[in-house]
Formats: sequence, C-alpha cells, structure tokens
Amino acid sequence: MSEKGFRAKFKDSDVAVTFRDLILLPGWTEVEPNQVQLSTQVSLKHSINIPLVSSPMDTVTESEMAIGLARLGGLGVIHRNCTAEEEFEMAKKVKRAESLVIKEVITISPDSTVKYATELMQKHNISGLPVVQGEHLVGILTGRDVRFADSNLLTSDVMTKKVITAPAETNIEGAKEILHKHRVEKLPLIDKEGRLKGLMTIKDILQRGRFPNAARDENGQLLCGAAVSPFDLRRAKKLSEVADILVIDVAHFHNANVFSSMKKMLEEVDTDVVVGSIGTYQAAEDILTKLDGVAGFRVGIGSGSICTTMEATKAGSPTVFATAQVADALRTYGSKLPIIADGGIRGPGDAAIALSLGASAVMMGNIFARSKEAPGTLITIGGRYYKQYRGMGSPSAMAKRFSSDRYAQPSKGLPEGVEGWVPYKGELSVVVQEMVAGLQASMGYAGARTIPELWEKSKLAGITNSGAEEARPHDVLLPSESPERV
Repeated sequence: MSEKGFRAKFKDSDVAVTFRDLILLPGWTEVEPNQVQLSTQVSLKHSINIPLVSSPMDTVTESEMAIGLARLGGLGVIHRNCTAEEEFEMAKKVKRAESLVIKEVITISPDSTVKYATELMQKHNISGLPVVQGEHLVGILTGRDVRFADSNLLTSDVMTKKVITAPAETNIEGAKEILHKHRVEKLPLIDKEGRLKGLMTIKDILQRGRFPNAARDENGQLLCGAAVSPFDLRRAKKLSEVADILVIDVAHFHNANVFSSMKKMLEEVDTDVVVGSIGTYQAAEDILTKLDGVAGFRVGIGSGSICTTMEATKAGSPTVFATAQVADALRTYGSKLPIIADGGIRGPGDAAIALSLGASAVMMGNIFARSKEAPGTLITIGGRYYKQYRGMGSPSAMAKRFSSDRYAQPSKGLPEGVEGWVPYKGELSVVVQEMVAGLQASMGYAGARTIPELWEKSKLAGITNSGAEEARPHDVLLPSESPERV
C-alpha cells in the first residue's frame, strides 16, 4: 500500500459518466441533416455506410438480421451461442445472400438424380444448378426442369445442354446485356477451356440496385461479422474462411489468459479481428503495445440494458467513459484503429454522444432486438407485441452455450444478465431509418458533416438530474400515461 493509503483510491478518481449525464451542445453549423454522411471504418480493412452494428446475441443477430442490416449499410455480428458449424452456416448464408459474382458455385454432376438435385436446391434455397463434369460446364438445371420430372431420372436427362455463358472477366453491364438478350436468369462464367469460374444471376443484380447503400466486400458480397471466444482458435479459423470480421466476445478482455490466447489467434487468422470488451486507457495501451494484428476495439463493460455486471459485481466501465478512455489511448499512440462503442444506447442521441467521443460505430442489442429480423420470439402482452430479449450472461443463454460450445466453460458462479421482452417495432428498415435520421439531425446540430468532423467539432456538457427530467416531455398528459403522473 502506498503512503497515500486507501483514500487515494477514490479521492482523485475519474467520474465514470454515462449517456444520461451528457448532452451534445449545438454549435455553428453550415450543414443540413440530409447533407450528413455516415460512412465509417468498422475495422482495419472494412468500412460500412451507416455506423450501426448489431450485437452478437442469440435474440438479436443470426443470418436474417446480418443480411438485413448489411443491405441497409451496417454490420451484423452473428452470435456464438451455438456450435461452430451452426455459426459457420449462418455466416455462409449471409455471404451467399448477394454477390456480384458467386465464386463458390453449388453444382451438380450429370449422373446425379433429379431427387438429389431437388433436395440440393431446397437445402440452399436456390432455383438452379450448373451441371459440371470434372471442372467443365456441361449443362444447367433449373427448378422448372425438375418440377414435375420423375425423381429417379438423371440430371443429364432433364438439364438444358445448350447453356448461355460468358467469359470469366465479364462485368455487371456486360452481364445485364447478355441476360436481357437471351431472357435467362443465370449466367455461368467460364474460362477459355470451358471450366466453370463463377456465376452471375439476375436476382443478385436486381438486389444490388435495390440496396445501393449496402455494406459489401470487394467481391460485392454483403459484409458479415461473427463472434468468437478468445479461447476458441478452431472456431475462429473456421469462421475466418467466410466471415469478413471476427469480433472477440468476452466480458473482460484485459486479462493475462485472454492476451496469451489472442497472440496465437492473431498469428493464425488473416481475417480482421476486433478485440474487446475493454473499458480503460490502460487496457487499450496494453493491447496496442503487446498484441500485433488487432483490427479494432469493442468498448464498454456493463452498460447494456440486460447486463447486470455492474450491479452484481460493482465492476464495469460505462460505454461513454470507456469510449473516451480508449480514444485517448489511440490518439496518444497515433493509432487510427476504429472503436465500436457497445452497450446502453437507447436511441440516436446516445449514439451521437458515443461517436462524438471517438467511436467509429455503435453496437446495439436492445434496439435491434425489437425488429422482425431478430430471432427472438414474438408475443402479445396486454394487446401489444413484444420480442424476446436476453443477455448472453443470463442463466438460460449460458445454459445453451455450455451445452453447445466446449470452450464456454463457466468461470464465474453468478449470472451477469437477465432476460425479458422489448416492444416490437416491425421491419428492421424502420428501426434503422429512425436511427439514421436522428443521427443526422444530431450531427447537424454539431455542425459536423462526417463522423471524423464530429470528433473534432462536437462539444459536450454535463446535465443534472433536474435537467435530464426537463429534457423529457413534462407537464402534459401523454396517451401512454395515467392522469396521476401529471
């Protein structure tokens, strides 16, 4: 113990402020909300078009959420509360949802049966299969070819043998012309020897036009994130084959055992790895100086609406405080690695506060759990719709993880999450539209046209409990309230 004694532990301590303690001050602006650009870096190699990331929770992000959010410009991070094989298949479904050129084409041989072809189409939710002998394209089979065919017939008996093809280097405009000219929906790409090199479809081209703001990789496929334990190298290596970004999913990353495991993982995995959760300057500094290959930070410990870590253990780092701490460390070391602020965000105003303190994006569970695309159960309570939402530290979530993931051995004797219900909001697009419009308005008040400008131009102020109460609607009877509250 130092000479200053125990009193020094809190005498000059920092104040761990939260979203409810701060407001964004209006500044001189020449920017209208519709002029605000929300594109941002989400990891070292990847950017997204809106700074919104869905949390890797089993009532928030599976393939449907990841596909929907990527199409709208954000990033979904698939949860790991399942087997590695199940998570891999969910990530693969995201990557196959859209593509300018499908590289890993699902094919069939000419001597396979119609029954097998039908099963293959149903399994992968596709309407056609190139027929390949060896590596050479010899035909194409569509749903129309097999719909009423005898299931015992061979693929070669019912396939279309005269296939419209294009060179492997064909671009989207060239593909459109060929598809339109020949009135076909699938265009196999072949090399000079007739070997199948890829596939372009009218569906993917139309989807690309329908979602121009989508977050995509260099091949035109939707971006996909996937959560992994820092101790599960096998899962990380498997997922790195399909996912664009791996997000480390551990409550307290600043840990000797975690660092030791991560050194090996970062050496053996080429995919971008976002590490966390962390909440202090020291944690960020140790990562920057002791781990090579990190592609981003996930920050915030204990702020989530279903997280009980701070209540149960009195340990944590609220997202606002954590973001500022980590951002300062990155600035000290001249690092431009992105920060994903995770936890406690209740709306676009909170997201604007996190971004103004140095975050590049925000991660949300509660907000996204309210949408149709979230995998939580939909129920009716008192005539209103709600979606299931549970923390990954809740008893039921932990029980599921321990039964499916051999790396998820409990290290603590208490749960650190709860489960409940959140109001149903409908389509994900509605939720995202509200967040985007609110964020653009907040940044307009600050006079910031981009997120990096918000880092430099924004000014924050503390607000008292009375001020926070005054900031909400007051002295008026709202439809959702009883008369006694006015």
